[in-house]
Amino acid sequence: MSPDHPPGLDLDRLRGLLDRERPGLVSGALSGRLIEGGRSNLTYSVSDGTSRWVVRRPPLGHVLATAHDMKREHRVISALHPTAVPVPRPVLLCEDEEVLGAPFYVMEFVEGTPYRTADQLAPLGPERTRGAVLNLVDTLVELHAVDPAEVGLADFGRPEGFLDRQLRRWGKQLDASRNRELAGIDELHATLGRRLPSSPAPAVVHGDYRLDNVLIGEDDRIKAILDWEMSTLGDPLTDLGLLAMYSLPLDAPDSPVSTTAEAAGHPDPAELIERYAARSGRDVSAVSWYTAFAWFKLAVILEGIHYRYTLGQTVGRGFDRIGGLVPVFIEHGLTTLQEG
Repeated sequence: MSPDHPPGLDLDRLRGLLDRERPGLVSGALSGRLIEGGRSNLTYSVSDGTSRWVVRRPPLGHVLATAHDMKREHRVISALHPTAVPVPRPVLLCEDEEVLGAPFYVMEFVEGTPYRTADQLAPLGPERTRGAVLNLVDTLVELHAVDPAEVGLADFGRPEGFLDRQLRRWGKQLDASRNRELAGIDELHATLGRRLPSSPAPAVVHGDYRLDNVLIGEDDRIKAILDWEMSTLGDPLTDLGLLAMYSLPLDAPDSPVSTTAEAAGHPDPAELIERYAARSGRDVSAVSWYTAFAWFKLAVILEGIHYRYTLGQTVGRGFDRIGGLVPVFIEHGLTTLQEG
C-alpha cells in the first residue's frame, strides 16, 4: 500500500462511517499514515486536508485475550475528558469489524511531542527535561486523584485481589506467546507471587504510564495522556512502579524501547517516587515490588510482540531487536526484588 493508505486502515470505509455517524465532520478526501513508535495497538493519523484525527485499532495478527480492547480505551478517555486529566477528545467508537477488520475508535489529534529517546530530549536541555519528567509525575498524581465513581468508572475494574489477578493474567499472556526458553522468567513470576503487597485504595490505573505515552507541549506540560489500552480500576502504585522502571537507564544499545532515562537532566527513580509520595500522600514503601512487577510485565509484552514478529504479523520498524531485550528485563526484575 502507499504511505497514504497504510495496512489496516481502509480510508473509504472510514470516510463512509464518519459521514453517517458524524455528518459534516469530514470536509475532504481522507489521507492516513501509521504513527511509528507504538509496538502494540496500531495508531494512525488521518486528515481531510483541514482537520486531523487519530484512529486506534488492534494489531493485524495475533491478539491475546483481554488485550487490545478498544471499547475500554474509548470509555476511559470519554470519562476522563471532562476532568483535569489531559486526554484527547473522543470522536467515535466503532465495534463493527466490517469497517476496518477490527473494532477501533477515533479521537481528536492533539498537538504535542512524544519523547521516546534520549536524543529527542537532548534539544530541551537538562533543566527542561527535568521539568517535563516532573510534570509527568504530577499528572499521574492528578489521574490517581480522580474519584472513579464520580466519572462513571466505578465498575471499570475489580480492585479486590487486583495484584494477584494481574500476576495470573500476565502469566497466562506469557504462556500464550511462549515459543522459546526464557531463563529466570518463571522464577521472577513465582517470587512476585510470594511477596504480594497490600494495595492502597483503588484508583483509575493507566497501565502503561511513561514519557513516550504522553504528548508534551512547548511549555513542557503534559497535553494528553495516550495509549489507554491497559487501563483499569486497581492499584495505583503499579503505574508508579512502571514509571520508576522506565526512569532507570537501560544498558541496551540500539534499544527499540524508550531510552529517555538516559537524557541529561532526567530525574532518577528515587526522586520521582519521593515526589509522587509527597504529592499523593500514599505509602510507597513497597515500591520495589511494583518496579519488579513492571520489569516482568514488560518482559511478557515484549515476548508477545517478538512472537508476532516471528509470525510475520507486525507493522513498522524495530521489531527484529525486541526478542533480544526480553532477557534483560527479566534480569532487572530479579535484581530489583533481591535489592528490595
